Amino acid sequence: MEREQKSLVLSDLTKKMVFISGPRQAGKTWLARQIMQSYSRALYLNQDNEQDREVMAHQAWASNTDLLVFDEIHKMPNWKSYLKGIWDTRPPGQTVLVTGSARLETFRQSGDSLAGRYFHHRLFPFTPAEVAALGTEYTLEHHLSRGGFPEPFLAENDTEANRWRRQYLDGLIREDILSYENITQLKAMNLLVELLRQRVAAPLSYQSLSEDIGVSPNTVKHYIEILEALYIVFRIYPFHHSIARSLKQQPKLYFFDTPLVEGEGQRLENLAALSLYRQICLLEDSDGQRRTLCYLRTKEGREVDFLLVKEGTPELMLEVKSSDRTLDDNLVYFHERYRFPGVQLVADLRLESAAGPLQVRRLLDFLRHEAFRIHLRMD
Repeated sequence: MEREQKSLVLSDLTKKMVFISGPRQAGKTWLARQIMQSYSRALYLNQDNEQDREVMAHQAWASNTDLLVFDEIHKMPNWKSYLKGIWDTRPPGQTVLVTGSARLETFRQSGDSLAGRYFHHRLFPFTPAEVAALGTEYTLEHHLSRGGFPEPFLAENDTEANRWRRQYLDGLIREDILSYENITQLKAMNLLVELLRQRVAAPLSYQSLSEDIGVSPNTVKHYIEILEALYIVFRIYPFHHSIARSLKQQPKLYFFDTPLVEGEGQRLENLAALSLYRQICLLEDSDGQRRTLCYLRTKEGREVDFLLVKEGTPELMLEVKSSDRTLDDNLVYFHERYRFPGVQLVADLRLESAAGPLQVRRLLDFLRHEAFRIHLRMD
């Protein structure tokens, strides 16, 4: 399958370096290989390969190389300065593509010597929207049981997909997390991941998790930040016009691999969250406008699953249901109070109600359909 970002990356490579980040095994290397086919003298180098490290250390490539692909280069000491030197002294006609499984945002916090030299694209697992855009459709059950990572998604059967998932989770904790940071309490991290699988879609209490695991709330928060930096989970926060005040409130957490989530309703909401988050990131990476996925919650406990926010302005509420066609009371409440439009996404729905500011739509059709993009852009 050709990934949706391919044409965007090829266009951006004519102007600047391009960074592609995303979860492990989401298809970054495959995408890079596809992009290399558009160049006549491309070279792929992986920091995890000893021979490639030697080539990188001595910059031992032909001067007429038109595309340099650096995979996992963030594992190299002083990698930003290395890339800056290569970019600033490159010969005419040469460009650079960088891929990595850690969030590049985490490396920008201490000052970015690469500022103004690159575009950033995030590659996520397959979502219904991307799969539909490629001219292929799968059932809701397939998306829920297989997730969107290419290998299990395209596997011949569920057994192969489940075997991949077990190895994937073990590898994340044993390899990626330990290579990212030297964690002394690996058992605590393992337990945290298992507990988080049970607490998807609910406001997250660091205090409660700390009591269950036996570490401090600050340690729990730090461990979740590591999981987030490695694209294992992501958090969304309740909407507030003050960003600082929003971040002080309890977030909700979701996994990049939907089948890891326990509970049918939670898994449905995770699929929706990942689809929305992926589309927001795709649009943000391509047009630069700031978009945010939040949720709505009052002090009295009224809650709506998601709120799409564009440049600080609320655009659309979304509530996920398994089979209830009756409009959720909280959708009605927030619409009457703030006039936000809303959509109730129902997994098992015969008849849609697609007129007016509050709609009831089939979840999978909404997530995969072209109208989903129109709703999200809100232009």
